[in-house]
Amino acid sequence: MQPDSMTQATPIQLPAEWRDFFALTKPRVMTLVIFTGLCGLLAAPGSINPVIGFTAILCIALGAGGSAVINQWWEADIDAGMKRTANRPLPSGRMNRTDARDFGILISVASVLIMGVAVNWLASIILAVAIVYYAVIYTMWLKPRTPQNIVIGGGAGAFPPMIGWVAVTGDVTLMPVLLFTIIFMWTPPHFWALALFVKTDYANVGIPMMPVVKGEKSTRLQMLAYCVALVPVAAAPWFIGGTEYVYGIASLALSLAFLALSVPVAFRTAGEGDKMVPEKRMFAFSVFYLFALFAALVVDRLLAANGVIG
Repeated sequence: MQPDSMTQATPIQLPAEWRDFFALTKPRVMTLVIFTGLCGLLAAPGSINPVIGFTAILCIALGAGGSAVINQWWEADIDAGMKRTANRPLPSGRMNRTDARDFGILISVASVLIMGVAVNWLASIILAVAIVYYAVIYTMWLKPRTPQNIVIGGGAGAFPPMIGWVAVTGDVTLMPVLLFTIIFMWTPPHFWALALFVKTDYANVGIPMMPVVKGEKSTRLQMLAYCVALVPVAAAPWFIGGTEYVYGIASLALSLAFLALSVPVAFRTAGEGDKMVPEKRMFAFSVFYLFALFAALVVDRLLAANGVIG
């Protein structure tokens, strides 16, 4: 008969898989970040070497991913208390928190240094500001303290098209500032549409999101107000002559559709058992809205550059 030490296998803790590291970078969110950064690069006046352009977009992706990793390292305990995030690598126990923190810092620092050396230092500085804005200002300071967290913190996700633009031009003009402002104004109604149907999660972990602190009615009306303001803001690049009519018409059509979807969300009271279909429809369209708006910006630029319009 063999001793117990021979018959009982000692559990071995396996290292995290590459999929867990990748999941920490929030690839879904990164897709939108990369796309808007690429559109800023393609819409900017002038030209850029394809290799340098690819490097710029890679750095934007690494910076966004790094800040997302730091966000999840800091909020691991909060994520564990929310149904929507409980299965992420850290709260589920698939990864060591220290490893996640070091990984996030590593790719964040690498993105800034590579951007500076390979592209230009102004783009690098803006990328560094975006990383600190999201990982520190939003995650560590604003999010746990104020219902205006996503309003102020929305600037973090608004930097990519500005960085892409500056990668080409090397300077900041009114156009990249307007692209920043569009995403800044888009973020609250986009995020609050999601927060409305997961507010219980935020309430359970003590995060003061707008629907939790100010209530659904106030949140819904604020979403409508932001959608109203977004109409002229999104069209502003056309108004100042920075684009041609292709972008102008697309921006008005998309913004008015977004506004129309916000109206039933604003003027209704969710009943018991309500699946919040209008809110989910608005959230889904908000993602399409940003993709379509920035795609229209690039199409407009290409048509004008080839003499088709303008």
